[in-house]
Amino acid sequence: MPFLGKDWRSPGWSWTKTDHGWKRIVFFGHELEDNNKDIDLKELCSDNNENLFVGEVCELANTKRKKELYNNNTKSQFVFRDKWIYVQKGSTKERHGYCTLGEALNRLDFSSAIQDLRRFNYVAKLFQLIARSQLTSLSGAAQKNYFNILEKIVRKVLEDNYNPRLVKELLQDLSSTLHSLTIHFGRCVLVGNVNIWLCRLETIVKWQQELNNMQIPKQLYTGMSFNDLPLHMQNKILCKLSDACDIINLGQATPTLHILSENRTLWKKLCQFHFSDKPFCRNLGLTRSDNVDWKLMYFTLQKHYPMKEQYGDTLHFCKHCSILFWKDFGHPCTANDPDSCLMPISPQHFIDLFKF
Repeated sequence: MPFLGKDWRSPGWSWTKTDHGWKRIVFFGHELEDNNKDIDLKELCSDNNENLFVGEVCELANTKRKKELYNNNTKSQFVFRDKWIYVQKGSTKERHGYCTLGEALNRLDFSSAIQDLRRFNYVAKLFQLIARSQLTSLSGAAQKNYFNILEKIVRKVLEDNYNPRLVKELLQDLSSTLHSLTIHFGRCVLVGNVNIWLCRLETIVKWQQELNNMQIPKQLYTGMSFNDLPLHMQNKILCKLSDACDIINLGQATPTLHILSENRTLWKKLCQFHFSDKPFCRNLGLTRSDNVDWKLMYFTLQKHYPMKEQYGDTLHFCKHCSILFWKDFGHPCTANDPDSCLMPISPQHFIDLFKF
């Protein structure tokens, strides 16, 4: 009786059912010998024997080429019913193996996450960190999924004109990494054919050109605009911005906004928000001197300390279940108080979870 289940030792034999019972299919045996009897020995020994198998070889090569082209160009995503993943770093009696970064990339449905503006910046920053240091740790399927999602990120920016600066930085870091891995090393250290990665480099260059040529259309709106608001309200809106580049770009719109963007109180609050918890910066809020150039102070501290990251929504990690998930989707938690076990995960913390 044939073994019908999956055997980890070998793929098993192929069987077919006949009137006399089960019969094993033999690909290289008596059937091959019987087929060889029809081949003329003189034909094999002649000078034209190179054309004997050329048809079969060309057919196999053509089939392989079509398969590789399909695998490279397919846009199908991994579809999982559960939008969470168990993060395991070692083997136990109950679970064997460990969870990889590529597996998490496939399971956590980042394709749908980029459609949510609360999560877009989070996913883009995470992909930027992967492009800088973790690209070689992804499997072939995870790398394909990575570039499929990246294409959706670029398309969303081109369609909605949302945060092109962050995506430009992501593509620049990815291009630099691929150049160093495929060209400067002299050999490809990534999974897959080097020609596929060179094609992906060309695609990245094309995306960069599209983003550089992107023009934001003028909004045709006859109602109240930002300039119609009182100055104190405009100043409050500027104080809510946590990115210095956004403040500087907004200050270039009108002369009034330029004056508001140069306000020292604004830059002092920005320094306190990003660097007040850093060493040697705990007394920033106590400084009362009017001679401090807070804008210069901000860019000086930025060179030495990382800025505080702020996202509308992030992945969460359950310390009780060791499960990583999006909070909106939830996870099967067995804790008495699930909310007390949740911990928001920054993009860098996400990368660190899968370092072994």
